[in-house]
Amino acid sequence: MLLLHPDVEYTLSELAATLGLPLTTVQREVTRLSSAQLVQDRRVGRSRLVSADLSSRYARPLTELVTLAFGPHFVIAEEFGSLDAVAVAIYGSWAARYEGVEGRPPHDVDVLVIGEVPRRNIYEAAERAEQRLGLPVNPVLCSLARWLAAADTLIQQIRAAPLVWVAGEEPREGEG
Repeated sequence: MLLLHPDVEYTLSELAATLGLPLTTVQREVTRLSSAQLVQDRRVGRSRLVSADLSSRYARPLTELVTLAFGPHFVIAEEFGSLDAVAVAIYGSWAARYEGVEGRPPHDVDVLVIGEVPRRNIYEAAERAEQRLGLPVNPVLCSLARWLAAADTLIQQIRAAPLVWVAGEEPREGEG
């Protein structure tokens, strides 16, 4: 959780509640991770705040590993994959960071759903993904015809930037 949200500090109680673990377990593991210089912690009043130690030589490779194993693309694929969409992709800042574009850590996940899917189902999937990721999930529904035509500004912008396809493949003219 700390590596997926490197710019956020959490209290031990917040971590315990979010992860569904006993506070004593979180305290013990944070102490171990702090000793290994993987996390940094500080006290503010009676609270102990903890965050990823981005100065550690292990931070970048561990962040990449955690992102590949548990990151938004994995969660979005699970939550949106059963929607019977033509394709689902992540775009915006998260997709850019995933593709190696430098920048600040993303504060949300933008999801493109291509097909004829009930909006209610999309918003329910987004809500489940938000709960799992601890990040806002912003879904956009796009018909196949709208995607292929690419006539409006939003679709042009999405197509011009990095996209991470998590369900299906990018639809192309003349397919399916």
